[in-house]
Amino acid sequence: MTTLKTALDKNSADYIANTESMNEKLAALDVEYQKNIAGGGPKYVERQHKRGKMTARERIELLIDEDTPFLELLPLAGWGSEYHVGGSIIAGIGIVEGVECMVIAPDSTVKGGAMNGFSLKKSLRINDIIRENPMPVISLTESGGADLPSQKDVFVPGGAMFRDITQASANKIPTISLVFGNSTAGGAYIPGMSDYVVMVKGGAKVFLAGPPLVKMATGEETDDETLGGAEMHAKISGLADYLAQDEQDAIRIGRNIVKRLNWRKKGPEPRAEVIEPLYDQEELLGIVPGDLKIPFDPREVIARVVDGSDFDEFKPLYGSALATGWAEIHGYKVGILANTRGVLMSEESQKATQFIQLCNQIDTPLIFLHNTTGYMVGKEYEQKGIIKHGAQMINAVANSKVPAISVLMGASYGAGHYGMCGRAFNPRFVFAWPSSKCAVMGAAQLAGVVKIVARQAHEGRGNVWDDQAEAFASMIAKQTEDTIEKESTPMFMSGRLMDDGIIDPRDTRTVLGMALSAIHVNPIEGTDRFGVFRM
Repeated sequence: MTTLKTALDKNSADYIANTESMNEKLAALDVEYQKNIAGGGPKYVERQHKRGKMTARERIELLIDEDTPFLELLPLAGWGSEYHVGGSIIAGIGIVEGVECMVIAPDSTVKGGAMNGFSLKKSLRINDIIRENPMPVISLTESGGADLPSQKDVFVPGGAMFRDITQASANKIPTISLVFGNSTAGGAYIPGMSDYVVMVKGGAKVFLAGPPLVKMATGEETDDETLGGAEMHAKISGLADYLAQDEQDAIRIGRNIVKRLNWRKKGPEPRAEVIEPLYDQEELLGIVPGDLKIPFDPREVIARVVDGSDFDEFKPLYGSALATGWAEIHGYKVGILANTRGVLMSEESQKATQFIQLCNQIDTPLIFLHNTTGYMVGKEYEQKGIIKHGAQMINAVANSKVPAISVLMGASYGAGHYGMCGRAFNPRFVFAWPSSKCAVMGAAQLAGVVKIVARQAHEGRGNVWDDQAEAFASMIAKQTEDTIEKESTPMFMSGRLMDDGIIDPRDTRTVLGMALSAIHVNPIEGTDRFGVFRM
């Protein structure tokens, strides 16, 4: 029998405490998400409406199919910086006329939708997702272009956005631009390089230079409509393929374009009959302890995420700190690697290496569920070859060709983050739970290392380690611990685009299902070529 049995006791003190801790984290996260959703605030939303315009989110809601989910990506970009949470851009995967599309919409209520450094990083990450998981791209265009005070972070690397649009088209990825407002200077090339362009009459303004700059450069007197209005581009320049009478009409035309794309997925279809997990996904709130030093069994998570709670575990008696096995999620076959205890030893590393090779042999995507403090250290483990064995696992992850998705549930520290397919190893998507932490090591451990190194350096210079030196080292260690603690939190990491979004644990199955659906746009093909495995 491969159906997982649960040992979760919803009446236990641990479960209740874990749930309370997770709910507190979710409440704090919701505060930050609401900042993103609010855009520039009521004043600027009202101004948008007075101009007869919808907000970016209202446009997205009207564009995607009714009662279908929208998987928003990188919603906390820029968190903790001087810029608005979200990077002034809304982006995510939505269903339009039954087709998965990447929808990108600058939020014009935030500095007119002007792009800063975080906006650019977010845009380039979205383009990576499109490149790896081809899907039609719909840009809901209304932006003030670059945020001029931050042009040093935007101008030179920003050229990659235009490169990506044209390369998407060359790779037969349809690009559709629905222009609702300003699209000037470099922004004019968004519609200029898109396959299909719809402009809203009386709203769209697309030109390389506005009337004031034209006056300064050439002395020519002109106005917005004559220079770059929707009617001019539809009747004279030919830049507009369709002239929409209003915003609703532009969205209608955009949906019709998608309907006529004849877009077809080439990857394997999911199993038609999808069996829901046997256990309540609400219970995912009570599994991860508030203190990540306390281990938890990820099989309890797997049982609430995979179809029918069916997990065919591979090598269950060997390398027990890592669970590996096969399952299905929304009908898609997957191989799962999940840390059962924080540390990875030689056995876990070798087990993971073999399992990744097997998944490549049978063309099965990988799901990594993180809760690791890294690879085991110490004389015994070094002598047993932990470096070689950890390197084997990292080798396998680095050279694996089947798509991978990482979910950070608990700790994700040190080289264990790499071995479990962290961001640098190009998983198709990375998501985090509010309970997760990611750093070179735990804050307390790192602070302890700082103190030990400080003492060794102090005594190495011939000085006596006295109370004063102890107090100073303790102060530095405490400052270091506080800094690392702050910088390892999911909001800090997500704000710097180290993941594609922090998700409610209860949404894990849905999010993974949407990500897997996007991944299966192309055939799933593994590799039989890996680097040299040191034995």
